[in-house]
Amino acid sequence: MVGTQLMNWDQYATVWARLHGGFDPRRAAPVVRGWLRFAYHVGYVLGRLRVGPTAVTVAGVLLCVCVPVFAVRPVDGPFLGALFVLLAGVADSVDGAVAVVTGRTTRLGYVYDSVADRIGEATWLVAFWLVGAPGALAAAGGALSWLHEYVRARAVSAGMREIGAVTVGERPTRVLVALGGLLVAGLAGLIEPDLAAGTITMASAVWVLLAGFGLGQLLAAVRRALIEAG
Repeated sequence: MVGTQLMNWDQYATVWARLHGGFDPRRAAPVVRGWLRFAYHVGYVLGRLRVGPTAVTVAGVLLCVCVPVFAVRPVDGPFLGALFVLLAGVADSVDGAVAVVTGRTTRLGYVYDSVADRIGEATWLVAFWLVGAPGALAAAGGALSWLHEYVRARAVSAGMREIGAVTVGERPTRVLVALGGLLVAGLAGLIEPDLAAGTITMASAVWVLLAGFGLGQLLAAVRRALIEAG
């Protein structure tokens, strides 16, 4: 990476938009824009330190694996699980930022990142199950989220040029549900240990509902886009 010219924010946002179906982060909602700018700045620093995007992706997967490992600890387990979800969510945004800001985006890297995301979400749902959520509910959440990403990928292959729709079941929503669910389960467990299982079951139900509704939104957008494309 010697001599690599790192991108400024505007250059980064332009390339990021091209890689994400034309969704310009400079015109996103303040929270989304702030998060993406944060990822850009962290990615810029890592780029200066010559840390590659693959290393960040691997670190993110390892952080995800820590979620179910630590979530089952008594008392502080769900809190530790939530912390690792947060760190993994940061890594998930930063690996792409490093790739873009250093000009190292590749198709293979995109595949690695997608696989890492699905593995990560599976570990979070395993943590939900270990804390007390029904296995069938956790599995349904995972299946619907996977189907959401599969539909978008197949739609792009079929000719959909835009992102289709930003649904309520996107990856950031899953991060927030996993983070919030474990935090609230931890707080409930401090009041009464048995409450943790009921709370994480509710979080799993929220995941399933948002994933199912988001899938419906996406299917409608894909149908419209592909009909218009002829």
